[in-house]
Amino acid sequence: MQNTPLAPKREIFGWAMFDFANQGYTLLIITVIFGDLFTRIIVGDAPDYRLGNLLWSVALAVSYLMVVVSNPVCGAVMDYSASRKRFLFISYLLTVITTALLYFVEPGWIVPAMVLIILSNFAYSIGEGFIASFLPDLGPRKALGWISGLGWGVGYIGGLIATAFTLFFLGEVSFENYDTIRWVGPFAAGFFLLAAIPTFLWVRERGVPRAVPAGQTLLRIGLGRLSTTLHETRHFRDLRALLVSIFFAMAGIYIIIAFSFIYGAQVIGWSESVRVYMFITVQLTAAFGAFAFGALQSRLGARATYLITLALWLAAILAIWQTPALTRVLNALTGAELQAQYIFLFAGGLAGLSLGSSQSAGRALVGVLTPLGKSAEFFGLWGTSSKLAAVFGILGLGLVQLAFGLADAIVFCMVLFVIAIITVLPVNEARGAEAAEAWQEAEPTRTGRE
Repeated sequence: MQNTPLAPKREIFGWAMFDFANQGYTLLIITVIFGDLFTRIIVGDAPDYRLGNLLWSVALAVSYLMVVVSNPVCGAVMDYSASRKRFLFISYLLTVITTALLYFVEPGWIVPAMVLIILSNFAYSIGEGFIASFLPDLGPRKALGWISGLGWGVGYIGGLIATAFTLFFLGEVSFENYDTIRWVGPFAAGFFLLAAIPTFLWVRERGVPRAVPAGQTLLRIGLGRLSTTLHETRHFRDLRALLVSIFFAMAGIYIIIAFSFIYGAQVIGWSESVRVYMFITVQLTAAFGAFAFGALQSRLGARATYLITLALWLAAILAIWQTPALTRVLNALTGAELQAQYIFLFAGGLAGLSLGSSQSAGRALVGVLTPLGKSAEFFGLWGTSSKLAAVFGILGLGLVQLAFGLADAIVFCMVLFVIAIITVLPVNEARGAEAAEAWQEAEPTRTGRE
């Protein structure tokens, strides 16, 4: 894989455009609009919304658990049949259709809302793994950092465009504005539908499909290859350690994605204008983080960059948790009368900088440690680790906030990032890359190219 040539610029752009397209879904539906709409309007158990928060956690956890079950087998089937692009297209269509149907949900329709969120988030999330499996095809290992960073950075620009339009034209999340804000589903679906077209036009399927032997099915072959892949991970101890770290890091990140704007509405009590400022702040800092740390990764290496981004997360979570205390200290020192919602913008900026950079660095590091010919399977394991983390993190926070409230439950995130830092320390990037190259050289002898 070291000699993999850099793909044409048009193909790299097409690959990055899927990140551009799908950020409209994750921001509009999971982070900014529909999560708040679900907890405060559709469920609406004021004043503390603990039931709404718990049901939101359950819906997301179920969708991620579905990804955990299906992603590794899909990855194995895709590698064997060279059908990554076909699987990606199916997930894309399912995301578009189920997201558009959110328009028909009414206040109080809790079960239909949960079903559509489960289906749409499942399709979106499994598509993340499918598109990531193309990354090792796009260039040599040393280029994967900036290519991954380009995807995340372009993605946040896409999210900025999609969500800015929604915030300014659809208005606030409120019962009175429900007939307007409900259009967030169809808009997110349409944005994803159109913006991802360059991906399917320009990204190439480089694998060579193999004939299904008599008496076999793709599902049986996929399960068999998955078993083999899990067995072969013993040769990739650095990748194993990284996946453990990613599990804990992504558990924390998914909590922030799912609850940050809910936290702002319920705990900070921000105004509509500050909600807009927060969105802009997070998007700009996330895009900058993805681009900047993608470039930095070429100098420092993927592991060092990943560690720096995890440290940034600790600072961001501490600032979120201590926003009221920081406000009081600053007011005492300056004699000003600052409001907590404006200090919260600073915490949001740190979180945004961490958000784009950490996910980009983690994805690139998986690419560095992945052998050619196993990309869909190994990125399937990456997706499984990430989505299992989402189940653990989001459901864990939902239960913790049910007992202690959302304000103090955020401490759970800090614990997760500390564990992520500790578990990635044994990873040796150079040794892991050499192991991936050695597997490539040995593969024809071991498997006879099947």
